[in-house]
Amino acid sequence: MNHKKIVITGAPGTGKTVLVEGLEKLGYPCYHEIIRTMTAEAKSKGNTDAMTVNPLTFVDDPMAFNRQLLEGRLAHYQKSDTIKEPLSFFDRGLPDVLGYMDYFEQAYGEDFTKTCEKHTYDTIFMVPPWKEIYVSDNERLETFEQAEELHEHLMAVYQRFGYDIILVPKTSIPKRIDFVLNALT
Repeated sequence: MNHKKIVITGAPGTGKTVLVEGLEKLGYPCYHEIIRTMTAEAKSKGNTDAMTVNPLTFVDDPMAFNRQLLEGRLAHYQKSDTIKEPLSFFDRGLPDVLGYMDYFEQAYGEDFTKTCEKHTYDTIFMVPPWKEIYVSDNERLETFEQAEELHEHLMAVYQRFGYDIILVPKTSIPKRIDFVLNALT
């Protein structure tokens, strides 16, 4: 059986997670975003007086934080290799780590790049920024304008790795789910 790995990605607040949760309710194996939990943990240990868009300001070792994020996403990728279902969905992929590091102007080594080159996905869906649904919260620290900038960095990093990106329309969750599933048939 040909197992396909499908990424749902995009800037913060675009509806990625709700889309992935909808696919999961239909019975598809899904791997959820881990950055929100990591950001909350980092904030609980760091100085939260200075609110910032960058969760790395809350950690002592930003490179270790990014490496932990990359390794967490890699673990999801590898776990998906063990399932028999034809499709699995990821709320963000490995290249997202590099897209964010590019946005925050953080250097990364060849090991980050090689991990993304070695572990590829079959299809990339990008959920675009949508001002009408955007909400910031305790773990989503970006303004809508920053989310738009992050969108451009995410587009660029996936294109750099040679992916064709399918843009998900701004519509209801059921229609987004139908769009994704129809695009995969």
